[in-house]
Amino acid sequence: MALVNQVIRTKLHSEVPLVNQIAEYIISAGGKRIRPVLVLLMANAYQYQGVHHHDLAAIIEFIHTATLLHDDVVDESSMRRGRKTANALFGNAASVLVGDFLYSRAFQMMVSINRMEIMEILADATNVIAEGEVLQLLNMHDPDVTEERYLQVIRSKTAKLFEAAAQVGALISGATVQEIEAAAEYGRSLGTAFQLIDDVLDYSGNAQEIGKNVGDDLREGKPTLPLIYLMKNGSEQERHLVKSCIEQGDETQFDAILEAITKSGALDYTRSEAIKASQRAASSIQALADSTYKDALLALCKFSVDRNH
Repeated sequence: MALVNQVIRTKLHSEVPLVNQIAEYIISAGGKRIRPVLVLLMANAYQYQGVHHHDLAAIIEFIHTATLLHDDVVDESSMRRGRKTANALFGNAASVLVGDFLYSRAFQMMVSINRMEIMEILADATNVIAEGEVLQLLNMHDPDVTEERYLQVIRSKTAKLFEAAAQVGALISGATVQEIEAAAEYGRSLGTAFQLIDDVLDYSGNAQEIGKNVGDDLREGKPTLPLIYLMKNGSEQERHLVKSCIEQGDETQFDAILEAITKSGALDYTRSEAIKASQRAASSIQALADSTYKDALLALCKFSVDRNH
């Protein structure tokens, strides 16, 4: 990861000072860096001997960071990773444009690796993520979103980049088609587990620990899985409350919603679905040869559902 950070610092450089300033602000905020770690772990699990996995890990992080910059503008978020968001600090226009810079820099780096299969995976992933963002936009303030529709957003918006990270890590190492598909399934399922636990934490987490404002999803009118479950299984009064809050983005009712969600078992249900996804991830790499890297990949499955941030 130290070598990946070196690549990130080098490739972030621009002749435009504001680009450097915002990009540095976002990257230095840290975060869990799970996606680039996936590239490294998967490549090492397949005994990769080159250095391109460092570039690929940086590319994945750039794509992820670009989506965060754009996400925060769309969601009008003011806090991420325990700090003010870039849009809150530098304004929406600068955040969107620096997000564009990070996307285009990622594609420049892809070209330099000169592997068409890798470009195809990452180009497809970036496109699917963009579709997922639009799907989520269509779901905003819509209380009739089904679990299936919501999971489609998760697969596109979150799980797809996890999938691509694991895939390119295996591919760069010369893994077989079956092994690359197993890596893709691992990433897909791990990413799903991660997002579902994020949904749980938005109603049960601590703002300082999760690094963003608890209740943001409700304020943004996002019908996440705990709310969808409550809409389906709650009382008529609870359904009416959820419907009203989603439609209006009414975070003033957060305590009432949290009480209803907790009482209904919605958080337990969402967590159990996350555990199923993490178990799918773990089982997809059982055929991988034993190594410290495989152990770390399996530990990530456990971390994805046990975390509080």
